[in-house]
Amino acid sequence: MFQLRAPIKIDVPIGQAKIANEPKTRLKRGRRIGSKDKNPRKRKGANDQDGQIEDTTLEESPGIKNVLVPEETQVPEIHENEEISINYVMNGICWNRNEVIVDDIFAYNVALNVIHNNEDHEPKSIQECRQRNDWPKWKDAIEAELISLAQRKVFGPVVRTPEDVKPVGYKWVFVRKRNEQDEIVRYKARLVAQGFSQRPGIDYEETYSPVVDATTFRYLISLAVKEGLDLRLLDVVTAYLYGSLDNDIYMKLPEGFHLPEAYNSDSREHYSIKLNKSLYGLKQSGRMWYNRLSDYLLKEGYKIDPICPCIFMRRSGNEFVIIAVYVDDLNIIGTPEELPKAINCLKKEFEMKDLGRTKYCLGLQVEHLKNGILVHQETYIANVLKRFYMDKSHPLSTPMVVRSLDVKKDPFRPLESDEELLGPEVPYLSAIGALMYLANHTRPDIIFAVNLLARYSSAPTRRHWNGIKHILRYLRGTMDMGLFYSKVSNCDLVGYADAGYLFDLHNGRSQIGYLFLCGGTAISWRSMKQTITATSSNHAKIIAIHEASRECVWLRSMIQHIRGTCGLSLEKIIPMILYEDNAACIAQLKEGYIKGDRTKHISPKFFFTHDLQKNGDIDVQQVRSSENLADLFTKALPTAIFKNLVYNIGGRHFKDLS
Repeated sequence: MFQLRAPIKIDVPIGQAKIANEPKTRLKRGRRIGSKDKNPRKRKGANDQDGQIEDTTLEESPGIKNVLVPEETQVPEIHENEEISINYVMNGICWNRNEVIVDDIFAYNVALNVIHNNEDHEPKSIQECRQRNDWPKWKDAIEAELISLAQRKVFGPVVRTPEDVKPVGYKWVFVRKRNEQDEIVRYKARLVAQGFSQRPGIDYEETYSPVVDATTFRYLISLAVKEGLDLRLLDVVTAYLYGSLDNDIYMKLPEGFHLPEAYNSDSREHYSIKLNKSLYGLKQSGRMWYNRLSDYLLKEGYKIDPICPCIFMRRSGNEFVIIAVYVDDLNIIGTPEELPKAINCLKKEFEMKDLGRTKYCLGLQVEHLKNGILVHQETYIANVLKRFYMDKSHPLSTPMVVRSLDVKKDPFRPLESDEELLGPEVPYLSAIGALMYLANHTRPDIIFAVNLLARYSSAPTRRHWNGIKHILRYLRGTMDMGLFYSKVSNCDLVGYADAGYLFDLHNGRSQIGYLFLCGGTAISWRSMKQTITATSSNHAKIIAIHEASRECVWLRSMIQHIRGTCGLSLEKIIPMILYEDNAACIAQLKEGYIKGDRTKHISPKFFFTHDLQKNGDIDVQQVRSSENLADLFTKALPTAIFKNLVYNIGGRHFKDLS
């Protein structure tokens, strides 16, 4: 006879045994019936009328030996308007739709969950690793991590924990690295500190660490294509272990660390280990690694600028090299002579893995073709479709239906009084985050639809969820589409700006969008709702040009810095042409701010573009409305017009190019 405790909130009649079928997803915590337990823990079971716990017993039989029974069943408490994450079974994360900030950081975190295949989830502990078929590979990864910690001299002596110090905890994290085909290429184990217990001002000061942004990375790819440069990827092995700490940090003794003989008589809880170097999980680890790398490269003659502090450049005569840093992934672009020198320089100081030509980085697939480079996310899209059960859906030709001008018939109107919110089981926030990461990197064709649906993250309805599924069905038919940077096109930088006046009829706000092309392919774009109410289409377009001008100033500074430092010609990017389809708006910006009945309500700051035109930085020119590529970011378009604009901003299918 084997004793079994009944889970919480499940009433089991006395004397009656019930056996549930084992679910497909393995239970998070449990043990098999028949496992030995010398000191079984008390668990809550079925309560009788007196509040006492009744035990339910099951007889052993061959048919139930492999049934997994939970040791501890926790019933999740879901509050109003909350939503479970797509990995809720594994991580238990639940979001409040009213409090979540849907931004690039949120999108990146969701994308990481999508990229990591959680159907075959990663182990959570060494004990779980031992029970898996791939234990030998995990064992090698653990040993490699311990060797790295010893070589970097991360740990100091074991000491009695000071009275005013609260040591941080630790845990093992296990990850399988995958390539562009979603195949496992490496097993990785990390001993990380639990930095959530660190106190600001005591355990750390600053945490910010710059990384290369998507716009700069796309420009560097465009530059590599135009100048015929090679693009290589290097991975720093245990990068965070190179950084030195700026505060004294103590960590609880990890398993396997023995107390000195003099301390054996005392409890391990009174002792901790002092960290000599930064460790994964500490809040300041990223910053410490960046400072370490930056100091070394500056000492070796590289230059950086506050405009792009994660781009390191060095020039020798007509030869040059550029290092773009994203944490421990280093993309190196350079001429044939300088590129090997830069790689050797890095390998001399840090342990590096040379991954060859950049083919897969941060979920982006880079295809090196005869006539240029295609950047796409086919594998990521496949994972997104699979995670949201849309991988077998029927594809559509556009990401959004053309909206009705009738407010009551608009499928994307806000929540109405007689409608219900989506339940917590519908992963609306997860879908928005996954699509936003895609739209911000290689798929500007869906940015407008994603931006519109993201507005309803706090109160989504079934109509809005149907809009999400519409985008996913569009992606189903365009999985291999990406941005193609061609060798044969020029490297001129041009911009487009547009506004949809009173596009949001429910709030009386307009939609603005802008786009910048380098060599005929998009490198920067944005679609957003205006934060103020425009009183006319002219007013809305002036605001749109103002936003585009701000982006233009940064783009020009970044490009001039890179080209100037590398000794490349600057004549090709001066002045930058910005296209707009409103003639009256262009005329007003050329004349500057003039107080009048029609313009006195417009803030003078929006005429910032006038000063840029006077200085020769920007040349605003008129373009036909049908040829304004920014129209793609202000409204839903018919299929023919939509496909034409996507093609004109550089959207291509991999199958058509290869």
